[in-house]
Amino acid sequence: MSINKAILIGNVGKDPEINYINEDLPVARFTLATSETYTKDGQKVTNTEWHNIVVWRGLAKVVEQYVKKGSKLYIEGKITNRQYEKDGQTRYISEIVANNMQMLDSKSSSNDTGSTPTPPPPPPMSSDDTGDDLPF
Repeated sequence: MSINKAILIGNVGKDPEINYINEDLPVARFTLATSETYTKDGQKVTNTEWHNIVVWRGLAKVVEQYVKKGSKLYIEGKITNRQYEKDGQTRYISEIVANNMQMLDSKSSSNDTGSTPTPPPPPPMSSDDTGDDLPF
């Protein structure tokens, strides 16, 4: 038995890129920053790590509608590694393929202007949510 699971809480680094593989298969890609703060020699030090996040299907639609630069998210997924060719060189990339996401922004912080009400965030979803309420 083996486990490949990543759990992250962080902020979106830039607006997500949404692509449709076909009419009904969306994929969203964005970066998520996680920060760790500690004290070294009496000085506060913050270390930020950047994670490449990939979200498919229903979760990608939620990302498309609600997630923007600065959004605070809880992400669960698996770590994947892939390679691709660019300018004749092989490049390597690590990504978190999310299968669970929860928006952590408060209602007041997600309302930029204060004049237009922001709809409530969607409930937490998993990529395997099919909409069926039946337990079998």
